[in-house]
This record gives sequence, C-alpha cells and structure tokens, in this order.
Amino acid sequence: MRPIALLLAALPLLAQPTVEQYWEKKLLKDLRDYAGKLDGVVGLAAIDLTSGRTLCFQCEVQFPTASSIKIPILIGMFRAMRNGEFKIEDKLTLEKKDIAGGSGHLNPTIEKGPLTLTVRELMTAMIETSDNTATNRCIRMVGMDRVNRLLDELGFRAVRLQRVMMDSEAALADRENIASPIEMARLVEMLYRDTAAPPEDCKAMLDIMRLVKGGMNKALPSGVDIASKTGGIPGVKNQVGVIYLKNRPFVLSIYGTYLGDPKVDPVEDLTRLAFRYFERLSRANKYGHLAR
Repeated sequence: MRPIALLLAALPLLAQPTVEQYWEKKLLKDLRDYAGKLDGVVGLAAIDLTSGRTLCFQCEVQFPTASSIKIPILIGMFRAMRNGEFKIEDKLTLEKKDIAGGSGHLNPTIEKGPLTLTVRELMTAMIETSDNTATNRCIRMVGMDRVNRLLDELGFRAVRLQRVMMDSEAALADRENIASPIEMARLVEMLYRDTAAPPEDCKAMLDIMRLVKGGMNKALPSGVDIASKTGGIPGVKNQVGVIYLKNRPFVLSIYGTYLGDPKVDPVEDLTRLAFRYFERLSRANKYGHLAR
C-alpha cells in the first residue's frame, strides 16, 4: 500500500470521537433542552481545572451581573492594599448617609448610629451577605475607573462596573454592571491559579468567597467545598465560583436573565447538570470506567 493510501486509511480512525466527547455532548444537549423550556435566558461556562478544557453554552453573551460584579471590586481592594493605600485592619466608619438599600446586614445597625468596621470586615460584608452599603464604600475607596482598568489589565473586555449598587436611574438608562459567563469564569480561574493577584491575596479572597451561600451550594452534595459569589435582582440570577470536587475541581459560571418565575432557579438546576458531568469524570478513566 502506498504511503498516501496508508494516510487516507488512517484518517477515519484519527477522527473518531471519544466517549468523553460524547459525554460532553450529552451535557450540552441537556443544557439546550433546559434553556428551551426555561422562561428566560441562560448562559453557562465551565472550566475543567484538571484538563483546562472549557465548556460554553451561550457563554460569550453579556448578562447583567447583579452582585457577582463584587468579585472584581474585591480584587481591586486587594490591589489597593498592595499599593499601600490602606491596610486590611484599618478602621473606617459608616454613617446613615452611606446607607444603600437592597441586600446586606449592616443597615439596621447603622440606622442606630455610626458603625466602625475594619477593611477586612467591610470586604467580608460585601461578599458574604452581598451588603450594598459595604460595596458602595469599597467602590469609593478603589474607584470605578480603576476597577475597569484592572479588568483591562487582566484581559477582560466583557466585564464592566458601570454603576454603584441600587442606582435605579443608572439601571433605567441601561448602565448595568455586565459580564459574560466565560470572562467571569476565567477571572475566578485566575484566583484559583494565583494569577489575579499574589498567591496569599488570592487565597484570602477565595476564603471570603467560601462564606457565600446560593443556588450552587444547594445543588452540591454535602462535603463539596465551593468559593463563589451570587447575584440577584428582579429577573436576574447568577453565581460564579470554584467547585472543589475531589480529583476534578472546576470553575462554574451561570447567568440567567429575563427570568419570569422567581421560584425557578436556573443556577441551582444547571449546577446539578454540570456537577453530574464533572463528578462522573472525577471517578472514571478516559473510557468511562468508574475505576475510582
């Protein structure tokens, strides 16, 4: 047989899809089926932190972030501390004029009188209970433009901080805080891989994000650790984070908008689908034998 004939004979074998690829196609089909029935729009990005492979379902579209925009604000705060602008144990005071509505736990205390917090406590409130009063103070400390310049520096164009929390006039003028699921997934991946900031800062930020509870947490089995940030405003639900699945950690970024039924949580539903995919990979060899 001539060499060219041997090459042509080998091509079908080389192009043969693998069972792992079919497992991935099944997940994408399940995502399409779910999205087709949902009263709303969803996007999902997942990054396999073992193989580096990325799964994308409508993941390059810009969605409103709601409170998940607080992740780049948090990175901006740690960057400012590295620049010597303030220290994590420095104290600051919040007064009634600082109060923003919406989520959080600080406002009832501030209503009774000025509240003094450390920078660490302020950042933790911004992430753990998504406190909007704490968030707006953090934005004042680091500056909206600087957060966006930081995002540019890290290579992100679809993620943008465009307004403070609870600015209804800005929202009505379409100045939403926005991101694509894939860019938010990659930003969180940078925290995991210690490339968004020095390693000790990345660890500290992920430790704060471990305090968050949301739809992803509800969908995960007990004992599976997660460091994430949620977001929710009328018609919008999202969450992005690192899921520390044994043998197969992954980043998951789920965004939903135009959601008609507040009782339906696409974050929780889609996390179950994604977790099934990665959990099976975590126990299988490349042929699907559940050997672990």
